[in-house]
Amino acid sequence: MSRADSNYDHHISIFSPQGRLYQMEYAFKAANTTSGLTGVAVRGATSCVVVTQKKVPDRLMDPTSISSVFAITPTVGALTTGLPADARAVVQRA
Repeated sequence: MSRADSNYDHHISIFSPQGRLYQMEYAFKAANTTSGLTGVAVRGATSCVVVTQKKVPDRLMDPTSISSVFAITPTVGALTTGLPADARAVVQRA
């Protein structure tokens, strides 16, 4: 991206002269490179199962303090992948 194109990456609905939406490209790049975690949820008739990977980024961190599964209400939960701080902020707002 050249310096002249930098005015086109502030809004998602403005195309650059090359016909590119830079905000969309940034979003796809972030989704592909941030965590690499996989999460799967399966719902049955009377139950559900949520499974995710657990990666501890540093050996000095307590593994029991890291979680990607959050309870929002007694019947609603959330499984997050991506940046942990962003995920916690979204879950706290929910």
